[in-house]
Amino acid sequence: MLRYLFFFASLFLSITHFAGQPVNYTVANLHAHNDYEKPAPYWAAYNQGFGSIEADIFLRGNELIVAHDTAQVKMGRTLDSLYLKPLQLCIQRNNGHPYADPARGLQLLIDLKTEGLPTLAALVEKLKAYPLITSSANVFIVITGNRPPAATYSSYPGFIWFDGELSAAYPATAMDRILMLSDDFKKYATWNGKGSLTAAERRAVVQGIAKAHELHKKVRFWNAPDAINSWYHFMRLGVDYINTDQVAASAAFLQQLPDRIYSSATNYNAYTPKYRNDGTALKVKNVILLIGDGTGLPQLYAGYTANHGALNVFNMRHTGLSKTSSYDSYITDSAPGSTAFSSGEKTNNRAVGVDHNGQSLTLLPDLLIKRKMKTGIISSGDIADATPADFYAHQPDRGSSAAILKDLLSSPIQILMGEGNPQLSPALAQQLSTKFTLRSTLDSVSIDATQRWLVTDKRAGLSMLEGRGDWALRAFNKTVSLLEKDKNGFFLMLEGAQVDHGGHENKLPYVVTEVLDFDKVIGRAMEFADSNGETLVIVTADHETGGLTLLDGDYNKGFVSGQFSTSDHTASPVPVFAYGPGAQLFTGVFENTALFNKILQALGVKK
Repeated sequence: MLRYLFFFASLFLSITHFAGQPVNYTVANLHAHNDYEKPAPYWAAYNQGFGSIEADIFLRGNELIVAHDTAQVKMGRTLDSLYLKPLQLCIQRNNGHPYADPARGLQLLIDLKTEGLPTLAALVEKLKAYPLITSSANVFIVITGNRPPAATYSSYPGFIWFDGELSAAYPATAMDRILMLSDDFKKYATWNGKGSLTAAERRAVVQGIAKAHELHKKVRFWNAPDAINSWYHFMRLGVDYINTDQVAASAAFLQQLPDRIYSSATNYNAYTPKYRNDGTALKVKNVILLIGDGTGLPQLYAGYTANHGALNVFNMRHTGLSKTSSYDSYITDSAPGSTAFSSGEKTNNRAVGVDHNGQSLTLLPDLLIKRKMKTGIISSGDIADATPADFYAHQPDRGSSAAILKDLLSSPIQILMGEGNPQLSPALAQQLSTKFTLRSTLDSVSIDATQRWLVTDKRAGLSMLEGRGDWALRAFNKTVSLLEKDKNGFFLMLEGAQVDHGGHENKLPYVVTEVLDFDKVIGRAMEFADSNGETLVIVTADHETGGLTLLDGDYNKGFVSGQFSTSDHTASPVPVFAYGPGAQLFTGVFENTALFNKILQALGVKK
């Protein structure tokens, strides 16, 4: 009894009723239904770490045969060979435990398909030959199917447990031997796993689960939908064992779950725009271009959900869609993605500031300096990476970091801030110091607009989860304070670089925390635009990364969950948002190269 209470308590604590936040579910909460029909019975589910495995048995003579129905009975598929011997082997390997982790339990659910009393009697006798199984503190043999009368449960050896029917009532002596309560899901709902349960069906399911938990029993539904959407729902409802025939898919789903969910108990207030000059034809003096690397609409909406239904960028009224393909590929990378913004030309993947033939392109800073407009570039990543480099360098391959940094010697940009690059050698730094004032921290930059600044701050390369903090916002504020002193106006590009990193790693917490940091800069940019009256703010992305799909969320709890379809970029068009005078130019669906031309149009500059 003590081992039962310990096992149930540990499992129950792992699935506390979170009402929308399945944070603590693991593969131990999976039940391999009809496991014996899998190509590798027992082992497929065991190797994934399942907490419960099912075998149906038929009594044939003195042998217990594993099969679903009489047509499948084959004398070679015995309970011994498929389940008992492998389980005993695992217990031997793990010093008396089914898994290497001694806290992990394993339930073997045995469905009696032939007459209950003789089949169970044969099973009990069979198990006596496996003392390691019957004596293990966290192995549980649970009987279902043609069970004996409940009143006799207590007469069976202590290593035998029973699966009760959720809708039935049992005497106290029987309840002491019932480890789990199961039922046909169709008794409670006709739901097919798509969309959501109706209110009435949900109440019925919730009541059933509550009944089991009030009795301190685990609960499982069979004949239930078995897909990713239903798994989410069953976790939210607090179902202890998720019944599945999809061993590999369900295991991968739960193994990846910590990286696919994010929840925030706190939130920040979005800036309230004044819309005073928004979308007007008034003169544009300054342009702020904010690029969320790898940030598609799903990434933004994940941030919106995590911030309890608020996001600065969603307060921008003028929106469009940018098509992201490069010159030589349906799916772009960052190099041609932001070269399109900086030059108005499509180029090959990996190309930085050059056309598809490798010829240098005229970049925005080169054009704007002719009007004595200064340029600032900020990245929450490597200063030599593709997106920032696209605004100052001309190289056919984004990996040529030393050559990219050397191009700073001929670039007119006023400020470059981000993480340093290993290819920035002392010799190259010495060369660059003839053009820029070099600093290794943001805080060491003084408000001196007469100097050109190159800042290589290690903090910029940290993720938000690693403690970057408000570096991007402070870098933005300092850069604006330097650039706004010039009466001729400025162009500022800030890259939220690490949303892309989170997408490549398929880690939603990484993505969301980076989106929220990026959005705080967006709010500050909108605030500056309102105070200034002559500033156009544009927010977009070079591409989407990860193929993110949002599958669950709760605005009130700041909870969001999703799945990724790839660890690379996708071809999905990305949103474009604009605020301030000239914002009306950025509506509709257009090529990414159009941003360059629209910026020039807003500024009244000819190429």
